[in-house]
Amino acid sequence: MNSKISESDKKNWEDFLSNDEKLPDKDNLQLKVNFKKTRSLDLHGKSLDEANKIIETFIKKSYEDKIHKLIIVTGKGLHSNNEKDPYVSKDLGILKYSIPEFLRNNQELMKIISNISKASIEDGGSGAFYIFLKKK
Repeated sequence: MNSKISESDKKNWEDFLSNDEKLPDKDNLQLKVNFKKTRSLDLHGKSLDEANKIIETFIKKSYEDKIHKLIIVTGKGLHSNNEKDPYVSKDLGILKYSIPEFLRNNQELMKIISNISKASIEDGGSGAFYIFLKKK
């Protein structure tokens, strides 16, 4: 290895140090790009049929807009009236269970969905989930 530094390298280094221009932080830039590629949808108070129609349109539109991550807020089902109806499933009638099941059974939507997973606590915890869309 050559231990001598050329005069042109020294000049380039001095020019770099004296320049006030800020270099972009690639790590933060990537976070901002990912942040912009996220959308959320709140389905509180919707019936199962309404929610299925809304989410299908929402996913298709988001895919067209090249959005990667969707946050779907369903709520925890604490105020659901399903407990009063003996003919309705206590779990599957609640949006937090029914919507992911609807999506997994929809072959058209599953062609553009790469993953469905639980949301972190800051995004709604057990009252929400993520949908990750494939790249267009």
